[in-house]
Amino acid sequence: MLRRSTRPFSVATRLAKWNEIPLAPPDKILGISEAFQKDTNSKKINLGVGAYRDNSGKPIVFPSVKKAETVLLEKETDKEYTGIIGSKKYQDSVRNFIFNNSGKDASGAQLIKEGRIVTAQTISGTGSLRVIADFLKRFNSAQNIIVPKPTWANHVAVFTDAGLSADFYAYYDKENNDLDFANLKKSISDAADESVILLHACCHNPTGMDLTPEQWEEVLAIIEQKKLFPLVDMAYQGFASGSPYKDIGLIRRLNELVQEGKIPTYALCQSFAKNMGLYGERTGSISIIAESGSQAKAIESQLKKLIRPMYSNPPIHGSRIVETIFSDENLLSEWLADLDSVVGRLNVVRDKLYQKLDKTNYNWDHLLKQRGMFIYTGLSAEQVIELREKYSVYATEDGRFSISGVNEHNVDYLADAINQVIKK
Repeated sequence: MLRRSTRPFSVATRLAKWNEIPLAPPDKILGISEAFQKDTNSKKINLGVGAYRDNSGKPIVFPSVKKAETVLLEKETDKEYTGIIGSKKYQDSVRNFIFNNSGKDASGAQLIKEGRIVTAQTISGTGSLRVIADFLKRFNSAQNIIVPKPTWANHVAVFTDAGLSADFYAYYDKENNDLDFANLKKSISDAADESVILLHACCHNPTGMDLTPEQWEEVLAIIEQKKLFPLVDMAYQGFASGSPYKDIGLIRRLNELVQEGKIPTYALCQSFAKNMGLYGERTGSISIIAESGSQAKAIESQLKKLIRPMYSNPPIHGSRIVETIFSDENLLSEWLADLDSVVGRLNVVRDKLYQKLDKTNYNWDHLLKQRGMFIYTGLSAEQVIELREKYSVYATEDGRFSISGVNEHNVDYLADAINQVIKK
């Protein structure tokens, strides 16, 4: 007969085998949102979140996405697991959308025909970055990656947690609020041969400052010479021009270089979070361009082996929305119009803010060069803190503002607050 223990079982007893667990610092961006929620100022503005808001400051669901969900509601017959790397229909939709580029990318179309592009659905953009980081840790000869300075706050953590070492290459000149192109080229040239290099396809996060096609040519020439492995992050496709097809000039050029044998392989991490508003659906992909069809098959097999113990397989609702939109010409046209409308509003409010800012003590011309959801103001951490404490304007301390948090109702208040801060 088993006897019930008479010893008290406390929380301290239950945790006795744990090592001491220190309190982790809050996430810089999510912490801003938490502080914003607690603020009672009716004029408060949240410029930290990287998600679209309409002119009333509210999140939206794209009308085309709503229609796609209506189609799914009527026609969807199962909620079964999808494959480890997603459904074939999703993979084909993504490959055709990005690499065939609506029939405009002959090199990409040829790579598809040759079976050299392996595409796997992932848990949005962050998930795709983590998958490729783990893949590179296992199979790439170089175990280091260089990323632009600055870059998205989560990039370095994703790569280093996977076991890669990370270092920076020059990108932005904070004193002049412009691209630091001369030092960018120099620091890439100084990197170790065969390193992995992270490239932002468009709407560089956090600066919004992109390379011109001519500048990309110079950078790609260095990449070719140094035998670097290009890892492209494309989180904001469509937010530069309003058209997702116009925003992938870098991808088209890489495809040409692969076809010419000048760059043997590269990888692309992509997300539909922003350009379809599928933030919480966590829908993205990783595509790896292989040197041959046989190598592509091996890569696909290893991606499956890697993903299976990580999260087994991706969610299906977001991917089915993508499949539905891309398989219906009317829905596709509506989505393209929705996206163009979103980007158009951001451009209008960016210009309005620029017009209202005081140019006496500060040159704001860099705002008009930047593209995408963010503006990199050049404000100091002290100025950003003052905006938060005196005016309830919340942003990251590097001076990055999410322009989608600005609208016709708060742009005057924001401009006045900034003008007051920069007078000192």
